[in-house]
Amino acid sequence: MKKPFKKVAVVGTGILGTQIAMLAANVGYKVKVYDMLEGAFDRAFNNRKAELKGKKITPFIPWERWERIRKAVVQVTDLREAVKDADFVIEAAPENVELKNKVFKQLGAMTPKNCILATNSSSIPVAKMEKSSGRPERCLNVHFYFPLQGTNMVDIMGGTKTLPAVMKKGREWIISIGCIPLTVNKEILGFCFNRVWRAIKREVLYMWGNGFVDFRDSDRGWMVFTGMKEGPFGLMDKVGLDVVYDIEMVYYNESKDPKDKPPAALLKMVKAGRLGVKSGKGFYTYPNPEFLRKDFLKPKS
Repeated sequence: MKKPFKKVAVVGTGILGTQIAMLAANVGYKVKVYDMLEGAFDRAFNNRKAELKGKKITPFIPWERWERIRKAVVQVTDLREAVKDADFVIEAAPENVELKNKVFKQLGAMTPKNCILATNSSSIPVAKMEKSSGRPERCLNVHFYFPLQGTNMVDIMGGTKTLPAVMKKGREWIISIGCIPLTVNKEILGFCFNRVWRAIKREVLYMWGNGFVDFRDSDRGWMVFTGMKEGPFGLMDKVGLDVVYDIEMVYYNESKDPKDKPPAALLKMVKAGRLGVKSGKGFYTYPNPEFLRKDFLKPKS
């Protein structure tokens, strides 16, 4: 398949930004990543490697390509340098609409006029930041999951003025890096599969936060039913509980429905610094979480 772009820039090298950069570099795109912290990409790269090896997961990108990909990705701490000649830029900043508007305003000023701007937001429609870019017709939601462990699907949604040709290029890019585009035809909070996942999060958080069910049993049920190596709480730990809380608040702020508000117990964990994998402790303790033990799914008295 012909590549729709030549040069790709990723803004933010957290859990997903790093994986997006790796996917693009793997198939030959020239990739630059920006992070204000020097060496952030290398640290995230090493963390993903350790995580997948620890879980004995065969990655979407074969191990033998990893080091070549790491060397191919250009790491910079200057945003203008990262995006000045990019054809496609995707930001993976924290889930905060004010911050993302600031980033889109900078990208609109720093990138070539034909560059397409995308957000990897987990829930916020690009319509809420497109105006800041100065080019709403060239803005997209392009939301990834955990592609390196095989969850190679990507939500794609336009804004209020996104051109059909821009949506087409976005879909082509997703396909070119080996992922499946999940196209959203008109704006909806949470996009396609992420809205399904969000419904699961809301229910298990409600049951745990109100004392109905221990979080481990929710995870056990999910793991048995799906065959996955982790349950919803293990997945939330991986995303980061601060990120999960922010995402849930996006839904609550939109609906004002009390059922959409995340439990106070989750906020208490975030304030205590129990953020999941990145802090070493969330619902589980890392790097050896309880759900990876052989006896986690064994019958117990």
